[in-house]
Amino acid sequence: MKALIFAAGKGTRLKPFTDHHPKALAKVNGIPLLERNIRYLKSFGIQDFVINIHHFGNQIVDFLKTNDNFGCSIEISDESEELLETGGGLVFARRFLDHGEDFLIMNADILTDINIDTLVSYHKKIKDFATLAVSDRDSSRKLLFNDDLVLRGWLNVQTGEQRLAEFNKGFKALAFSGVHCINPSIFDKIKRTGKFSVMEEYLDLMHTEHIHGFVHDSILIDVGRPESVIEAEKHFK
Repeated sequence: MKALIFAAGKGTRLKPFTDHHPKALAKVNGIPLLERNIRYLKSFGIQDFVINIHHFGNQIVDFLKTNDNFGCSIEISDESEELLETGGGLVFARRFLDHGEDFLIMNADILTDINIDTLVSYHKKIKDFATLAVSDRDSSRKLLFNDDLVLRGWLNVQTGEQRLAEFNKGFKALAFSGVHCINPSIFDKIKRTGKFSVMEEYLDLMHTEHIHGFVHDSILIDVGRPESVIEAEKHFK
């Protein structure tokens, strides 16, 4: 199985580090996030990676070269000309991923101990084109799922704004974990082009397709702010 790691973002919440570096190279206990996630996914047998780059992307290329790609096969999806966000980045990397086999997507600034084998098994069992790892934790935005854990909406917790595929019948509100398992059939379903969020596409597709959530209770830290680096260092040595 291949894994696409989103490492292109500007990481503005991690300033001043990201004034001179990509956020994927921010360190937790002395180890860059990108290295941690490559080694984490490698522990589940994943050896093939696609990494998208934009912000100080040359530093990521140099870092991988210096470390001999951590013994993995790594392809670079170079968004130097334009940062395409998660959806646009996925479509831009299609040539590396559209080979008939499921693949994993992970945000470079997420640290977690989700059991990837369990997520992949669940994804293959339900045969969706997209399975989203989610958990019951504090977040300003939540995804809404019915009793069968099928995506039916989105909620802005702070404003109360909702986007729904049907009337909210007591849907479960769960936070997206930045990890998803995807079947390449998604490339024929995506309608947007250019720069867009993959979540926007999921919220459109939920009206006509089944997108399941995979609920986990694993540690998950979004290392997007300096204070979250401190929190991450308590859990990831």
